[in-house]
Amino acid sequence: MTIGRLLVLCLVIWPSLGAAAPLARDLFGAERVASQQRPQAIGSYAKGCGAGLVQLPESGPTWQAMRLSRNRNWGQPALVQFLIDLSGTARQVGWAGLYVGDMSQPRGGPMRSGHESHQIGLDADIWMLPPARLSLSRAERENLSSISVRTDDQKRVNDNWTRAHHLLLRAAASDPRVDRVFVAAAVKIEMCRTATPADKAWLQKIRPLYGHNTHFHVRLKCPAGSRRCETQTPTVADLSKGGDGCDETLTWWVTTYLDELKNPPKKPKGPRKRGPRDYTMADLPRQCAGVLASD
Repeated sequence: MTIGRLLVLCLVIWPSLGAAAPLARDLFGAERVASQQRPQAIGSYAKGCGAGLVQLPESGPTWQAMRLSRNRNWGQPALVQFLIDLSGTARQVGWAGLYVGDMSQPRGGPMRSGHESHQIGLDADIWMLPPARLSLSRAERENLSSISVRTDDQKRVNDNWTRAHHLLLRAAASDPRVDRVFVAAAVKIEMCRTATPADKAWLQKIRPLYGHNTHFHVRLKCPAGSRRCETQTPTVADLSKGGDGCDETLTWWVTTYLDELKNPPKKPKGPRKRGPRDYTMADLPRQCAGVLASD
């Protein structure tokens, strides 16, 4: 019996033995290579897994994968190709290429640390730091840090923000493969301020999210053929109805979010809400057991 089949058997009998089921984060975090399956994004971005993922090469002519010790430079073939394409665009706007942060684990799934999403091979973090060179050693990739492009009060972009950042984000958001791009709210506000009325369609995909001041997070749409991939519900109105998100972003950020940072709401009483790091295999789509079982 292969290790994969033994694992599936254990997942079936654990509940009947009355034993606590293992956490999905530990099972997926232990995998070092992808499943030998047809590429499939399974489930949602924050509750799923990835079959047949491929690895972004550690280095290329216009990119380098960072933090290699994490083994998170895996994704659906569409994501890997997108990153290679965008790194070429980065060179066109004046950068040497891209420093690529976390993508997914070899078989996706919940992670032991860090992200709640990045589970189905369609998410990637791209550093805001323009590469000085694309010949970093493994040790340098562990120790180098990115840069923040917003002020400490979170209201504006800082002097690290450049026109090249704007052009790169516009290129990413304009790509039909992309569903949305997460950035610091200050970045969204600045891009809204400087975009011309005739060139704002792509802004619909630029979404403000806390924690994205040193990188931007690209999320692709469900690829063709991934029938079990869950498409996200749009959070911004169609552009024909004025849905570039600019007014909403400014209002929400200034009147709601920054106020909550100063005056955090009281935590609700009762058990802590379960999140991805609490999931067992029973919480994930049943096909994820087969992804773990594949040799």
